[in-house]
Amino acid sequence: MANGKDLQVTTCSQDRHCARGLFCDKHFGVCLSLRQEGQYCRQDAHCTRGLNCMFGKCHQTVPDGQEGARCRQDKDCGPAACCARQHGEMVCKKRLVMDESCYVPPGGLAFSINQVCPCQEGLVCRAGAIDQE
Repeated sequence: MANGKDLQVTTCSQDRHCARGLFCDKHFGVCLSLRQEGQYCRQDAHCTRGLNCMFGKCHQTVPDGQEGARCRQDKDCGPAACCARQHGEMVCKKRLVMDESCYVPPGGLAFSINQVCPCQEGLVCRAGAIDQE
């Protein structure tokens, strides 16, 4: 009992087995309440309407093409952006501007989890002095 009310656990294998405002947690096979902004999630269906599951938490949905929006390829983003990984999720990120650091890891885990966009059109990344501060 919680707050004088019986907790009813509903088993499930699909979201349609759950009542409105609930989702089926397929890992545990039970219906759970939809998640609010900032709460942990594993997929969009775990979040309340208007929220997406990004980086493991429910966030406000970013409109298509804007920085932070989900994407599949560069053309899904605005002209000053590219589609790159951020914490393993493909999102629109801004292209690098003049004097912005453009170090790109040669590969491996660091590059596969967090990618850097190329420079804006007309700019190129070049080696510079390493800041010793």
